Amino acid sequence: MKNVKSIGHVAVSVKDIERSLDFYVNKLGFDEMFRLERDNRLWIVYLRITDTQYIELFPDAVGDSAPPFANVGFNHLCLEVDDIDGAIAELTGKGVVLTAEKKLGVDHNYQAWITDPEGNRIELMQLGEKALQLQAIARIKAGG
Repeated sequence: MKNVKSIGHVAVSVKDIERSLDFYVNKLGFDEMFRLERDNRLWIVYLRITDTQYIELFPDAVGDSAPPFANVGFNHLCLEVDDIDGAIAELTGKGVVLTAEKKLGVDHNYQAWITDPEGNRIELMQLGEKALQLQAIARIKAGG
């Protein structure tokens, strides 16, 4: 589909909305934009990543944590950062624990991993100079 501009939002079901808001707002630094109610109950909390990209938190999820890595379905959320070392320092300074230390991935990008309070996997990624994504974009722009 050529009309797609970007990913507009990612929806995450959470068990404990206050604990999740503490993580996404106070630790990751996303702004709460607005809340929607349905049947006089909180239905969705919108968090701003950019002016056109959001995370939607849906409260009152069932289960104890996110499904394992290999399950069919959503696997992880990747947040691109300009400075992965700075992002790691900021997050660990706020008590966020890395689930995987910084490393150079096979796509030539730096990555580190965290989870939200519900166990949803979040990759922090800084594009590397030799990033395969950048190489692919250059080929497309060159017409091949």
